[in-house]
Amino acid sequence: MNRIAFTVLGVAILCLLPIIGAAAPLIAKVDVSNQTMTVIQDGQVAHTWPVSTARKGKWTPRGAWTAKWLSRHHRSSRYDNAPMPFSIFFNGHYAIHGTNQIDRLGRPASAGCIRLHPDHAAVLFEMTRTVGLQNMKVIVHN
Repeated sequence: MNRIAFTVLGVAILCLLPIIGAAAPLIAKVDVSNQTMTVIQDGQVAHTWPVSTARKGKWTPRGAWTAKWLSRHHRSSRYDNAPMPFSIFFNGHYAIHGTNQIDRLGRPASAGCIRLHPDHAAVLFEMTRTVGLQNMKVIVHN
């Protein structure tokens, strides 16, 4: 009987791993249609900030990713060495980062990245460093 119980328990754990793994201590949820980011930490809304995503003719990818790497003083290799402070890269060259064009936050203005006020980007960057890249999820939806 113990062998059957352990087998059932093992199968149950294997089935639940994707569900358990989907929960992250830190989530940056970006709503492209509203140009907002909601930061959720340990299941609670910690911040809601305006963002800028892709302007007309450009694209911000939709989906869910785990943060890949951080760059505190990043500069764009694609767009004239533009400053991208507090970058959190999540999908290839796409990142969440600070911008010096804060007057454009709340409406589409980027080449595809997710722009934040530099103060907000610094907060999210530090939160990500604290929980670890593997525990930070980026979700982008319409």
